[in-house]
Amino acid sequence: MNVYFRTAAGILGTILFLFLYCLTGCEVPGKPDRTAVKDTGDLRILTWNVQTLFDGDEAGNEYDEYRGAAGWTEEKYKARLHSLAQAINRMSEQAPDILGLMEIENPRVLDDLIRGPLAKKGYNWNFFGKTPQGPLGIGILSRFPFEQTLIHSITRNGETAPRPLLEAHLRVQDKALAFFVCHWKSKLGGDDATEPLRKAEARILLRRLKDLKQTHPDLPVIIMGDLNENHDEFYRREGSVICALLPDDPHAAERAGFTQAMSSSSSPKGMQTDFLILSRKKPPEPEYFAQEALVLYSPWTGELAGGSYNHKNAWETIDHFLLSGALFDRIGWDFDSCKVIQQEPFITGNGYPSGYNSRTGNGLSDHLPLLLTLKDAGPEM
Repeated sequence: MNVYFRTAAGILGTILFLFLYCLTGCEVPGKPDRTAVKDTGDLRILTWNVQTLFDGDEAGNEYDEYRGAAGWTEEKYKARLHSLAQAINRMSEQAPDILGLMEIENPRVLDDLIRGPLAKKGYNWNFFGKTPQGPLGIGILSRFPFEQTLIHSITRNGETAPRPLLEAHLRVQDKALAFFVCHWKSKLGGDDATEPLRKAEARILLRRLKDLKQTHPDLPVIIMGDLNENHDEFYRREGSVICALLPDDPHAAERAGFTQAMSSSSSPKGMQTDFLILSRKKPPEPEYFAQEALVLYSPWTGELAGGSYNHKNAWETIDHFLLSGALFDRIGWDFDSCKVIQQEPFITGNGYPSGYNSRTGNGLSDHLPLLLTLKDAGPEM
């Protein structure tokens, strides 16, 4: 069942919080029920920016190279779907159970994937969202039914983020999970000039995380997607900016005015309002920020090296999994491992991402996928 973007407005300061409640438990018509995935004791989740996946129909807001005048055709679109699916199938014997995909044009693309080249993989549930008139959106494919799905759109000072935030709640083998699929504002236009909109996106995420912590304190939460911000962005910008992603670091905590020696009530600026704090600790907990800070574990601080995107011959870590503390409590689903998929056909001979060329039809994406594996740690208490 596809869920497209709809608007229901509620205003919070300068942030426009748009949301949609819906239950999506429909199977793909004509497909057998493949949700009874073989119990291997683990759950595999993929996040991947697939780079401008437009269909073969011209709607008018496509990028120039994906229009008929530039030679873009339905045949090229179908060939690209096949290449992307074939690459996913070649990753390993066990395909991912859940996929978060960025830069998808519309729900049709997800339908074409799961009815066509991924038809035998059991992705019977999918969920899509984009902003009105936006050229590209984000989607999620799942072998398991959604219990609840929401779409959040963010506007700051009249500027709307290019993509919404998807929220999906699932129960896998009777164990609850919550997912947030993101594609934050790019740095096109300048790092500092675009930072406020990424911080506005972080604000909505933070609000939802705090809400869930109040209502479901033991719920494991996974944030995934292209955040267009490195895990070490604070260091790369020499500590000059309070970024949307901050390390749990004494200098970052001091810069934000939210150290262990302070609290959210003791300093006007000492509040975590529009930034996420990344920890290297398992489970994540504040070390330098105040104890009430909400921190998340980033595999880039531990398991992962290199990067997932290469810009001007420099690796960047802008694709993410961010994990809540409940994924380290040895109950239900627990963190096992995370890796960057660095193998052909995802990479070229020089080890860089194999970016897609719409003229030649060669390549896959200028981003590498990240694969997260969770293990079944036992029944929920």
